[in-house]
Formats: sequence, structure tokens, C-alpha cells
Amino acid sequence: MNEREIRTDLKENLKHLPEKPGVYIMKDEGGAVIYVGKAKNLSKRVRSYFTGNKSLKTRLLLRHLAGIETIITINEQEALLLENNLIKKWKPRYNINLKDGKSYPVIRLTNEDFPRVFRTRRIIFDGSEYFGPFASVNMIDIYLELIDRLFPLRKCRGKLKTRSHPCLNYYIGRCRAPCAGKISREDYLSMVDNVRNLLSGKTNRLVTSLKREMLGAASNLEFERAAKIRDSIEAIGLVSTEQNIVDFKDTPRDYIGYWSEAGLITFVVLQSRRGKLVGREIFNFSNIEDDGDALVQFVLQYYMSYHKNSVEFPRYIYIQGPVDEELIRSILQGAERTRIVVPKKGKHAQTVRLATENAREDVEAKIASYNPDTALQELKIALKLPNVPSRIEGFDIAHLGGEDTIASMVSFLDGLPDKSSYRHFKIRSLDGKIDDYESMREVIARRYSRVLNDNLEKPDLIIVDGGEGQVNAARAVLESLDLSDIPIMGLAKRNEEIFLPKMKEPIVLEKSSNALKLIVRVRDETHRFANRLHKHVRRKRRTTSILEGIPGVGKRRSRLLLETFGSVEGIIKSSANEIRRRTGISETLASSILSHLSQLHNRKT
Repeated sequence: MNEREIRTDLKENLKHLPEKPGVYIMKDEGGAVIYVGKAKNLSKRVRSYFTGNKSLKTRLLLRHLAGIETIITINEQEALLLENNLIKKWKPRYNINLKDGKSYPVIRLTNEDFPRVFRTRRIIFDGSEYFGPFASVNMIDIYLELIDRLFPLRKCRGKLKTRSHPCLNYYIGRCRAPCAGKISREDYLSMVDNVRNLLSGKTNRLVTSLKREMLGAASNLEFERAAKIRDSIEAIGLVSTEQNIVDFKDTPRDYIGYWSEAGLITFVVLQSRRGKLVGREIFNFSNIEDDGDALVQFVLQYYMSYHKNSVEFPRYIYIQGPVDEELIRSILQGAERTRIVVPKKGKHAQTVRLATENAREDVEAKIASYNPDTALQELKIALKLPNVPSRIEGFDIAHLGGEDTIASMVSFLDGLPDKSSYRHFKIRSLDGKIDDYESMREVIARRYSRVLNDNLEKPDLIIVDGGEGQVNAARAVLESLDLSDIPIMGLAKRNEEIFLPKMKEPIVLEKSSNALKLIVRVRDETHRFANRLHKHVRRKRRTTSILEGIPGVGKRRSRLLLETFGSVEGIIKSSANEIRRRTGISETLASSILSHLSQLHNRKT
């Protein structure tokens, strides 16, 4: 890349950088991370690379630069800590000579019969508790001095040895001498609890007492002592404000946040491994109607690859909103020990909010950069269409192991979703077989036979999910209906390749292309719409199976019960008399149904 020219996609990127603290990640053409930096203001810092005189190293960096990503943090300190984690993970080429490779200092409370507290850079997962980290060593020293003054724990290393006389630390007030029996273990552990509360930020009562002491010292003209107490209060304030980057718990965790607006939705996954936030993954979808459904679909799609690639599931998944955990467990293999939690407050809730904020920034940037008119004009040129594709219809097939195969059709008008024209199709011709080509032939035949019979508006472009095979299957049906004048294309998932009929090689558009963004948006919307119906069909099949498993309830009665009460929960909330009155089922059988369903419900809860 010429250092005097910023490529079009980078220009768009620079326009929408947030004016917030965080980390920026620079990548080359191959997607490799070449530099990680932190900033108090991401927009100003990244823009500075393209203005003014630059060093040789910066010019070399810009020559290899192809893309920039950002991760927002709460403050500059968190950005500094996250930068350190990411540099250790990726070892970017242009960061090598800038970092000393050291970890940030933390405070350790040891896992011993008589615990100790001290500063360290080394993390050992032996049950010890860690607090921090701190970018300033001076603040840790102030904090440890505060602990020494208020709750003086022992200083000797290793297992506590019994002594007849305490050491010097006891006489100068820096230890309560448990070795010499000057304090019981119960009282010592109570003091440890105070240290733990202090380091955990549970400090309101302590701060009130210290402020009173500081004012008293100032009134007595003891200004040096008052200043030390003031520094102690500041140190308490530092730790009581939780940071989200490191907590030193060995449990693998993921934090998922999302933001939807103007027909777009972005999911952000922040990954915590060995106590450190080590990465961010970002995923974009289009035109989500129900955020709850979208969250379930995303969690399933994201974690299905874990079992396939023999990757260990995180122990906890913290998410922004509730999902159907039972549904997820029934599909995901290998996630039996994983807990899905919606945190209400504390560190985990704050980290989910951080993921959500990153998702919001991404959606807002995409809204600002997407122009439907430009996208349609670019699409006409890229596909050599006779007209601007005002009406676009997209198709996708969904099934699970060949069961309940369905198809979705979405419609975009002038580059935006036209939801009133969406359609679902249950595929009838497969008899349990898995055949995406035959499914595509059936749905195209059914859709465009009706277009002809009912004299409906024909689309200017058809987009099918898939490659050459799906395109040819759909094209053959259109030709048989004498609709070969409707342009059709397929989009393959792997490299977003565009397949056209009778073309040997696919078309590959630039990732920054507005035309490709529109095509991907249509494809993603067909996925979402297909998966939504498929989830409903699977849930209905499970519910029907549950009801048919009750003695005296067959297919007809299970269907009647669901049509009358809507769900198993609706049945459970009814009385036997009401079931009898509304369905004609005998009260004895109604009581049996309620008994079976209540037992099942109690086992689940």
C-alpha cells in the first residue's frame, strides 16, 4: 500500500472509528495481525498514522496495512492491559521491539492456613486469590502499606513455624505474630476476610472511617499523616472500581453481547482464558426481527464448530439476554458442563456490557457506510444485469440430519428488507433424504409457478445460498417455466464467491464492495428466516413426542391439545375440568395428562 494513499475501505474505516478508549489491531492482506496499540481516543490515535511526518518503522507498517479493527474498553488503563494480553497472544511483527514482555504486577492473597499478601508478577493457579493488575507499581505499594497498617498479616514465607518469641515485625506493628500464639487462627482469618473485602472493593464503611481520621489529622495540623490517609483512600478507590481485562480465575469463559438496529445485528464474543481477556470475534447478520431468536441461532452456530474441531467448550458463557438453554444443550454435543448465565451485576455483567458496546459501534459504523442506491448500482455493474435490481428474492434450505427440511424466501425492495413478502416452504418431495439440489428445485418451482398463476411481480434478481449446483438446479426450473429472463446467482459461504449460470469461474468482489455487502445481507437474512421456522418445527416435534408418550394420547389428541392451549406450559396451567370442557377429553385422562406433564416439568426445574 502506498503510504500517501489510504485505500477506499480503510478510508471508510477511519471515518467511523469511535472516539473512545480501547485497542486498535492492524492487519495485513492475509489477515495476520501486524501491530496492536492502545489509545485514549481511538479515532484520533489511528488517524495520526496518516498525517504528518512518520518514522521509517511507521512507513513500513503502513505499506503492509490492509485493515484495522478496534476493541472498546472502559478506560485507558484497561486498554493498556488488553494491549499487553493481545501482544503476548499474537506477537505482532511491529510490536516485537516495543514491549519488555513482563506481566503487570498484581496483589496475591495466598491459599495457606495463615495466608500472606504481597505483590507479584507471577500467577500460580493453586487456589490463591489475585487482585489487579495495576499499571502503576506505586499504587500497589500504597495499597500494601494500607493493608499493613490496618490488617498486618504475616511476612514469613512457607508453612507457619511455631516460635516462642515473635520476630521484629510484631514489635513494629507489621505482624500479629500467629507463630507465637499472639492471635488465634479464627481472628487471623477474620483479618484475612477484611483484606479480601478491601481488595474486592467492599469498602464503604472503611472509607467513611478513613475520611473521619483524615479530617481529624488535618484539624490537628498533622498534614503529612492526613496526606498518607488521603493516598490510602485513593488506593481503595482504584481497586473498588473493577476492571474487566484480568481476574486470574482459571475457568475459561466467553462473554457475548449484541446490538441490532435498522435491520442489522452484530454479535461480539469476548474470550477469557486463564484469567485474561485474550481476544474478540465479531459477526454480522441482517434484518433480525426477534433478538431472542437471533441470540439462540448465533450461540448454536458459533459453538457447533467447537465439538466438530474437538475444541473444549468454555465453562461459562455469559450473555446479554436469556436463551433456551435446554434447546442449546439438546443440540450441542460436548457442552454438558457449560453454564449459560445472564449476569445482572458485577464484573461479568460489566464485561457483557463491554461486548455490547463493541457490537453497537460496529452496527452504527455499518449503517453510516451502507448506501442502498450505491449497492444496487454496483451490483448491476458487477453482475452485468440489464436493470438495477429493485426487487431481489433470496432462498435458503434448512434441515437437521434430513429431518423437517424447510426453505425460506426473503425479499428486498430497493436494497432494504420487505418483510411482508417473506415466505416459508415445507419441502415435501424428499421422504427423509438429504438433497439440497432437489429441495432447491421444489421451492423454486412452487414459488414461481405461483408468480405466474397469480400474476405476481417478478424479481429483478434471484439469490440462492450455495454454489454452482444450487444455481443450475434453480436455473433449470426457471427455464422450464419460461422464466429464464430472471437473473439468478449463488453465493458460496467459504470465500463469498458469486456463481452465475454458464460461467466456469466464480466472481470474487472486494470485501469492501457495497454490492457484496448487499448480497451477503440477503443471504444472511435467508439463513435467519429459515432457522427461525426450523427451530419452531423442532420444538413442536419434541412437544408432540412428549404428549404422545402419555398413555391414551395419540397424534390426534396431542394436536388438539397444542392447538387449544398453545404449548405444554399452557396445558399445565389449566385444570383438568378446563381441559375436559375445551377439548372433550375425559376428566380422568385430563388429570393423567396433567400428572405426567407436571412430573416432567418438575424434573427440568
